[in-house]
Formats: sequence, C-alpha cells, structure tokens
Amino acid sequence: MIIKKFYGKTEEEAVALAKKELGENVVIMNTRNAKVKGFLGIFKKKTIEITAAMEEEPDKLSFKMPAAPKPSALDQVLPKEPKKEAAPETKQATLQKESSSDKVLEEKLESLHSLIEQQLLNENDTQEESFPEEDDKNVAFMKLIYNTLIDNEVAEKYANELIDELERIKKPKVTIDFLLGNIYQKMILKFGQAHKIVPAKDGVKVIFFIGPTGVGKTTTIAKLASKLSVNEKKKVALLTTDTYRIAAAEQLRTYASILDAPFRVIYTCEEQMNALEDFKSYDFILIDTAGHSHTNETQKSSMSAFVNSVEEQFEKEVYLVVSATTKYRDLLSITEAYKEVADYKLIFTKLDETTTLGNLYNLKLHTGADMSYITCGQVVPDDIEQFSPQSTVKQLLGGK
Repeated sequence: MIIKKFYGKTEEEAVALAKKELGENVVIMNTRNAKVKGFLGIFKKKTIEITAAMEEEPDKLSFKMPAAPKPSALDQVLPKEPKKEAAPETKQATLQKESSSDKVLEEKLESLHSLIEQQLLNENDTQEESFPEEDDKNVAFMKLIYNTLIDNEVAEKYANELIDELERIKKPKVTIDFLLGNIYQKMILKFGQAHKIVPAKDGVKVIFFIGPTGVGKTTTIAKLASKLSVNEKKKVALLTTDTYRIAAAEQLRTYASILDAPFRVIYTCEEQMNALEDFKSYDFILIDTAGHSHTNETQKSSMSAFVNSVEEQFEKEVYLVVSATTKYRDLLSITEAYKEVADYKLIFTKLDETTTLGNLYNLKLHTGADMSYITCGQVVPDDIEQFSPQSTVKQLLGGK
C-alpha cells in the first residue's frame, strides 16, 4: 500500500497531482487545510493537504518489518500530537495511540486494545501453554476483529476475506497497531471515494432516483434538491413519474414550492422528454420514480422505460435508494433486480434506525457500485450527507 501527501491551492489541484503520480484509482484518505510559510516567513499561503493511498500490485507488496520502530499505518494517515514520555509498557499496559485530530478513532483503538489485553489475561489464567506474547496478541486481535465485523453484520464471506488478508501479513513481531492500520486502510480502499452530485459538463444533468417502497426516496430527493438549490445556488427542477401514490407527488410538489422550483407529474415517456426540453437551461432535473416490489415485473418495466428513454443529448445519472435496515438477503435481491434497469450509484437511508452498518460494506462489494449519500433522519435538508468511508470503517471496527 502506497500512502503519500500532496499539496495544492485547491483540493482539485492536490487530487490531480495524486492521480498523476499514483494513478486514477487513488483513494483520498484525508483532507485538511494547511499553511505554508512564504517569503522570509512573513507571509503564509493557504493550501490544501490531502493524504492519498493506493493498493500496490500483489507482487510488489512487502510486509517485512524493520528492526527499528516506524510510525504505524494510522500515524501516516492521521496527524498526531507530539509524543510524551511514557513509562515502560507492562503486560497490562494499553496499546492505544493518542490522536487529537480524531477522538472517535482514539476511542475505538482504546476499546479494541483494552478488550485484547483483557482477553489475553483471561487466556493466560486458564491455559497452561500459550503462544509467544506478540503472536498471542495478534491471534486475539484477529479473533476480536472478526467477531466485531460479524456483530456489525458484515457478511461472513467478506469478514473472512479481511482476516485472510491479515493472516498473509502476520509475521513475527508485527504489532497490533500495524494490523489495525492495515485493515482500516484496506476497508477504506474497498469502499472507494464517495460520488458527489456535480453539474453536467455541458447543459442540464438528469438524475433518476429508483428503489423499493418505503425507503424514503421522495424525502431524499427533497433533501438533495434543497442542498443544490439553497447551498450551491443551482437551478433545480423536480419531476415525478410516481402516479401510484398521490401523497408522494403532493409531498414533492410542496418542497418544490418552498424552493421556488418547477414541478411536474409525468405520465408518459413523451411527457418526460417534453419536460427535459423545457428545463434544459437548468442545472439539474431530479426525477422521482414509483417505488415498487423488485419482483413486480410490470412496474419494473415501466420504470425502465422512463429511465432509458432519455436521449443521449442529456447527461444522466441513476441512484438506487435503499434502507440500511433492510435484511441483507433482501438487499441482494433488490440490487440484482435494479441492475437490470440501469447502472446506478448507492444512497443508503435510515442510518438512524439501525446500530449496524455491515450492509453498506456488503452492498458495496457485491454490486461494485459507487457509494454516494447517506441519510439519518427526516429533517430536510439537514439529515443527509456525503458518504464517508473513514467514518463508516471506524464504526465497523468498533468505534462509536
């Protein structure tokens, strides 16, 4: 795994430098404002610092541990406070590292390491024979990581893959901190960079929102429309092809009125094309579709006709909206059914109604689709944000 820092006047410039050196598949691990001293230290120039990572080719990977200790993988990603002198570690000493820039990660490390230490103490009290100390800790750590992932409803298949990757780098004297940093980074890389809605390169961008009933699709559209219109000052038009639920259309009409945005109910593909022509001077056209069972072939065919009737002159994106509370087996069926309609990006709703986030990881790996946004409440427009792989991985590994 390659991890480097890049600097630019803007985030886009720094990302471009990272992609130029590391390739298009680079993942941005961290972004922060930095100040670089100018001439004679009098002036300071504002600049953006990003930390970028990229998985190395398998034949180039090297996990040989140096004799002298080096900063852990997490130290390379997150800035640390100056180190303080500490008393020599004992068997009962905790293994956590301090990080003023990320309290959640600090709590997670403390929690995991404390559990490992307690587990080791219990095992030493009940077993006559044990592994050497470091190996014993590493075995306990991997067991704990596996159980934590399973408790967070990560599919057993994907949890085993992560543990197998840890097994390949588990060498003598490899520290728990190194293993934790490695799995943290690998999971972030597997999630990839979140996709954000941006204007079309030329003209209007047409965005369809598809998904089953009851996942909060209409409310999600209202939240995004508010963000685009109010925060980003973009011209937004709202359409709905959901003629089954009058309440859904009226709800979207109300939001359109509040935002002073045009709104239409669409009954046919021809009406949809006429609306796109009428609003082609806008930045975005957001289209709500009828929610239905993914097993209903008639309704799925109708929705597919609306999505695929958009001519090539319009730049189009499709977002599949699913609930984080839905059972994993049902999510697999839903994503497979909607894959027949169009290539999509993922929006997860109702994160406030679940304590486990494993389905986010499962669906990302199963579909290969880009993660986009998450919602965590009914408040428009506040309860929506761009998906954060860093925050999600921390929670999957035991953070709060």
